Amino acid sequence: MLRTLTEVRGGFQRPFWIANTTEIFERLSYYAVFSALALYLNQSLGFPTSLAASLSGLFGGAVWVMAIFGGALADRIGFRRALSTAYFILACAYVLVGSIGAPWLAPVRSLMPLGLLAGVILFLPALGVALVKPSVVGTTARASNDNVRSIGYSVYYTMVNIGSTAGPFLAGYAHAHLPPQAVFLLAALSVALMFFVVLFFYKEPRTQATEKQPTLSEVVANFGTVLANWRFVLFLLIFSGYWIVFWQQYLILPIFLAKYVPSANSGYVLMTDPAIVITCTVLINTVTRRLPPFAAITLGTLITSLGWLVIATHANTLTAVLSLAVLALGEIIQSPRYYEYISRLAPAGQQGTYMGFAFLPIGIGSFVGGIFSGSIYHRFCELSNQPAQMWIVITAVGIATAALLWIYDRFIRNAPASN
Repeated sequence: MLRTLTEVRGGFQRPFWIANTTEIFERLSYYAVFSALALYLNQSLGFPTSLAASLSGLFGGAVWVMAIFGGALADRIGFRRALSTAYFILACAYVLVGSIGAPWLAPVRSLMPLGLLAGVILFLPALGVALVKPSVVGTTARASNDNVRSIGYSVYYTMVNIGSTAGPFLAGYAHAHLPPQAVFLLAALSVALMFFVVLFFYKEPRTQATEKQPTLSEVVANFGTVLANWRFVLFLLIFSGYWIVFWQQYLILPIFLAKYVPSANSGYVLMTDPAIVITCTVLINTVTRRLPPFAAITLGTLITSLGWLVIATHANTLTAVLSLAVLALGEIIQSPRYYEYISRLAPAGQQGTYMGFAFLPIGIGSFVGGIFSGSIYHRFCELSNQPAQMWIVITAVGIATAALLWIYDRFIRNAPASN
């Protein structure tokens, strides 16, 4: 035990702790904004529910799609420059998000439709987040000794979830005590502070002598190789259905609660998922560790989908929390095994590219999920007042995804290639 503590104490360079500390505040800002965004667009700016959900999906989806390219750029310009640039972009972007309806943007609003302006502004945070994540993960790899690197990734995962829990709490507090745009300004302040932390305290970790950065042509060639693997691409498209279901907690649940459970604070409710992930991941992964990765992915998809049936029975704060608790259980079962499956699938020398594409279903799920949820909310909550039907339809999408994953595993994944 003492030896382990000594190894941990001396096993990480200073950039490791700086980068991972900033990750807490980046995730806090991101999830505070995501938790409040749909309600802000719908109630404060007057967007119809369908457009508010679609724009929220754009915000969430662009982050993960841009992450495919962010790693290659961060490698080329260096982690210090990438992190400082990212936090500067994020601070400016979150101020703009909170200022969409502000008087000082009136001249810009007069030049274009408000929905287009909001879409452009909501795309900007993706540029920052896409640089932060690969830079922090890359710093964790470079600034950790080999014997404690696995612990380093556990620290990173913990920091992410601390920020993911604190973000909805900040959104809930701001919703209860401050003007609607305050949460975006607080998010901007959080990442602006991280800009100065990186500028003054972060030093570029040394590159290993054996570490070779890919050229631009090699990056493009690796992208082409991944896209040519049709089985892998098909799997990513099918698995996007999981994220369509998962992201509804941010895309439509806050608007749903505002209408049907007005006493609920959606920010506090949204703390449920990350809080359970923090406290239960080790236990659940210990119980399910004997499941093959693909079986765990399919099971997690099914459980997450069934979670929405709880709130379909009767809408109140408790059923919302219980739905998110079941959703988190499915996330814990599938998430680590999903990345394990992708890492084993990737050919030697292409792990980074494959792992970048692993984020693609998360982005697709947010893009499509926003359009989808806005449409069915309008159909079942605004036109026919059948809110339970909306959650049943969302659950059906998840069950269909689990069924398609089973079919893929049974008949396509290991099928011999045709000549």
